[in-house]
Amino acid sequence: MTDEARDPADYCYRHPDRRSYVLCQRCGRTICPECQTQAAVGVHCPECTREARASAPKQRPALLRAARSSSGRPIVTWSIIGITLFVFALQLLIGNTVINELAYVVPLTYEEPWRMLTAALVHSNRSFLHVLFNMYSLFIFGPMLESMLGRSRFVALYVLSAIGGSVAVLLSAFTPFGGSGVVVGASGAIFGLLGAYFVIARRLGGNAVQLLIVIGLNLAIGFIVPGIAWQAHIGGLIVGALVGWIFTTTRGPRNQSRQRLLIGAVVAGLVLLTLAPLAFANVLA
Repeated sequence: MTDEARDPADYCYRHPDRRSYVLCQRCGRTICPECQTQAAVGVHCPECTREARASAPKQRPALLRAARSSSGRPIVTWSIIGITLFVFALQLLIGNTVINELAYVVPLTYEEPWRMLTAALVHSNRSFLHVLFNMYSLFIFGPMLESMLGRSRFVALYVLSAIGGSVAVLLSAFTPFGGSGVVVGASGAIFGLLGAYFVIARRLGGNAVQLLIVIGLNLAIGFIVPGIAWQAHIGGLIVGALVGWIFTTTRGPRNQSRQRLLIGAVVAGLVLLTLAPLAFANVLA
């Protein structure tokens, strides 16, 4: 990155060498994880935290004190990894029952739509590499994105990317490129994180060429290796990049309403794309 591309607004105001995406909910200044204090809504910078403490009652609920002490930890990332590995352990203990209940099955889309999300929790029993690769990728990119976006935005990114991957699988089922119609794995969500990270890195002026190569190689593997739902990779990547773009273009307290509106539009778009095959089938009937 050149000096000309550096935007001071993308760096912590107390640590100018640290990039961050999180803004203080009260004053709107950029703050890194070390300077963040968890508040009832969003996070506060040290100065706003001191002001809030001075004007608030001396007695603080224990829950808020605990949240403040752990504000810099990637709790959401660790939780997703823990839950996913726990589900995989259940798969090894009780066999295919877990997959049968949680995998995304295209014909069951409208009867059991929650499978479009729960598929991200289950992985192939035939190889440990499937779950290990996905969780390793989440371990690498999750904490960085969670610290830049904040916990609630990171959850939205992960969930919408996972659903976006399932929607892509659904739509491809009605084309000559459709797969088996049964999908497991968090790859759609992981590709969503990669897409969002690429968009954010470009917005911050960083060199994202290496990440672009990684994305390209992983997409190529999906086309070459049989049994991989490459449709989920593409769907998750597109949704993740779109959500990342929304977050980068709606920074600041004044843009929060617009941000929620745009994320709602993404949700509505995914719902409409999910219902499109059903509506088309009814028209033909």
